[in-house]
Amino acid sequence: MSSVSIRDVRRDYGSFVAVDGISLTVESGEFVTLLGPSGCGKTTTLRMIAGLEKNTGGTIRIGETLVSDASANLFLAPERRKLGMVFQSYAIWPHMSVFDNVAYPLRIRRRSGGEIDDRVRQALRMVEMEAFADRPAPALSGGQQQRVAIARALVFEPEVLLLDEPLSNLDARLRTQMGDEFRQLQQRLGITTIYVTHDQSEAMALSDRIVVMKSGNILQIGAPESIYHRPLSREVATFFGDPNLIEADVRDCRQLSADVFALDVEGPGWSGECRAAVAVSSGSKVTIVVRPESLRVGDAAGEGPALEWTGTVSQSIFRGSHRSIVIDTPGHSLNAETSSLANPSIGNQVTVSAPAAAVWALAAG
Repeated sequence: MSSVSIRDVRRDYGSFVAVDGISLTVESGEFVTLLGPSGCGKTTTLRMIAGLEKNTGGTIRIGETLVSDASANLFLAPERRKLGMVFQSYAIWPHMSVFDNVAYPLRIRRRSGGEIDDRVRQALRMVEMEAFADRPAPALSGGQQQRVAIARALVFEPEVLLLDEPLSNLDARLRTQMGDEFRQLQQRLGITTIYVTHDQSEAMALSDRIVVMKSGNILQIGAPESIYHRPLSREVATFFGDPNLIEADVRDCRQLSADVFALDVEGPGWSGECRAAVAVSSGSKVTIVVRPESLRVGDAAGEGPALEWTGTVSQSIFRGSHRSIVIDTPGHSLNAETSSLANPSIGNQVTVSAPAAAVWALAAG
């Protein structure tokens, strides 16, 4: 499989800049997700890689092949880029059977009848749709159509697979199931994959790395765990869930490893320890990021340094799998998630704590 490299890639529509000079390398066999809200440039980036749109600046390489160079006016047509693509709509042709839908990329490449039959059967077997080969496409469920679209994208053995919101038309349960199945298939085949979605949970569950985008720019690139627990900015932090953002003063800073520092911080009526990516001088202000699921209500945070608050329960909402709690403390309210079996009474005073390793500090502002 091939890597994908884009350098200083830009896409302008007149005075509007859809993608603003971004750079990214996707390694061979890697699963990378472009994540962001509508209009952030993620689909435009995918379409430029596919050759469905021309980049107005920068270069794009697939493996060793330079497929687009805006400055040299070089542009390789989509059919010559050895890419498979799955669209949000699946683009399944209703007048064709499942077999004929999957066979289409091979037929336009003038492959022999025997090769077409072998490859289509193999592709359908990979997505567990071989038994449906003769079924008319309109008779398929949404999940089955998605599998057929993936089989069609894989049948001619592309070097890279591109997917644009392929699960968004499915219901929540099927979306999770199909996402898990696709990830297993991608890992088994080892195919380089670039995936576009606005769904944060989907991106975290599927990806080796996530590229968070906004307004045509890249905000952060990293493993799902790193981006979720160690955001580089408030924008990235708040894009994932609804974290508590609390202003604090730094009392002390010490280095724990090459890229992690321990900060002693304090605020109105509370103090404790958290983590940061850079050294912060004493007396500086920071914003600490505390995710609701990291907070423990009424329990100690466990062994090791922690942050701790005392406050009054002002809200308790049962959500089935968990309970959402709001605790009013001096200076701010904390959102916490706890077991659905817990039910602290409104008005009760409680202690809320979080281990230092689960609290991340950002530069204030």
